[in-house]
Amino acid sequence: MREYLLTLCVTAAVTYLLTGPVRKFAIVAGAMPEIRARDVHREPTPRLGGIAMFFGLCAGLLVADHLTNLSEVFKNSNEPRALLSGAALIWLIGVLDDKFEIDALIKLGGQMIAAGVMVMQGLTILWLPIPTVGNVALTQWQGTLLTVALVVITINAVNFVDGLDGLASGMVCIAAAAFFLYAYRIWYSYGIEAAAPATLFSAILMGMCIGFLPHNMHPARIFMGDSGSMLIGLVLSAGAISITGQVDPDSLQLFLHSEKAAVHSTVPVYIPLLLPLTIIAVPTADLVLAIVRRTWKGQSPFAADRGHLHHRLLEIGHSHSRAVLIMYFWSALIAFGALGYSVNSASMWIVLGIVFLSAIGLLLLLLPRFTPRAPRWAEHLVPPRYRRRRAAVEPVVVLAEEDRDPRPPVVTGVSGVNGATAVGPRSRLLDGRKAESSR
Repeated sequence: MREYLLTLCVTAAVTYLLTGPVRKFAIVAGAMPEIRARDVHREPTPRLGGIAMFFGLCAGLLVADHLTNLSEVFKNSNEPRALLSGAALIWLIGVLDDKFEIDALIKLGGQMIAAGVMVMQGLTILWLPIPTVGNVALTQWQGTLLTVALVVITINAVNFVDGLDGLASGMVCIAAAAFFLYAYRIWYSYGIEAAAPATLFSAILMGMCIGFLPHNMHPARIFMGDSGSMLIGLVLSAGAISITGQVDPDSLQLFLHSEKAAVHSTVPVYIPLLLPLTIIAVPTADLVLAIVRRTWKGQSPFAADRGHLHHRLLEIGHSHSRAVLIMYFWSALIAFGALGYSVNSASMWIVLGIVFLSAIGLLLLLLPRFTPRAPRWAEHLVPPRYRRRRAAVEPVVVLAEEDRDPRPPVVTGVSGVNGATAVGPRSRLLDGRKAESSR
């Protein structure tokens, strides 16, 4: 666990430290596209944040290769090299798209090629556990098609949800944390070394997201762009493929009892297949609804619009930060709910807890105008928007009739005039200059 945490911290530190220079490079390179109709931000913001995330991935793999226990992953498996090859290809396509806006079909083809590169190096699904049947081996073509489909769906689901500041990186970080706990349990509890690569991928993915989030929270100073969203989507899918393709269900000795007991005991085995879907349940639902919506209107499935889930939350009345937090909540509820069910599928407390938290989530969706306020003693610990407003007491000065200014006062603040654009003293100076010039 200490080596996994060290790898996570190094990945987060490298990503965080490189994001600032990458932002300056993106500004110089002109990777600041104009604001589109579907965008939420109001100022041009540089992209190419995926550059820092990719170098964080490389740093995490490099550190893990030199650690005592994690170095065995690189000796016994070719999956880390397969991940790096596919990640480099998809990252390069994303960088070109952030700069030159390449066609959507070209990006789709690049995603399939990146998945094929990983399959050629051994990162593929080899078998599927089926209740009452056992372990069913897949043919080469079946495993390849299933692997490519899972990679492409995950990449596009993460890319579709990347519409608000900090949304994609936060949701993927939650997904990676849930998957890390699951993979580590398979590796540590069952003693299966084949689950170590998936655990390593999840730890590195968490570090990439944690290091980038401080620069990407609202208001974002830089966007990850397609170079980042497609990258983290590929790493997330690689972890699921790794643990599904390499962990043999027969090694867990789950099919030795009755049919009913086998079905219950194989729940941990099905989680590698279901957990990626539950982790990206919200982005996947958004992806499916977007395809249906655009096809119903006669548009291309890849045409951009403002009908995504996060856009609808903003239309309801939620603020930018609250919409992101609501999406975080639902992602964590689904991912960790599936993880808890995999640990103890017979516990009713887990089901009741999920139902209770779901009710809380629905209540939050129905209260877009509610603004939480921190207590007085904790106001210095929260942002200013969550502090209670104090009425400013101003002294009342009674002026004589001849001393009163007949001109209306200038309103300053957010809705008025700010800073150097205040027209009070400036207007008098301009009036004076005009008067002098008229003489």
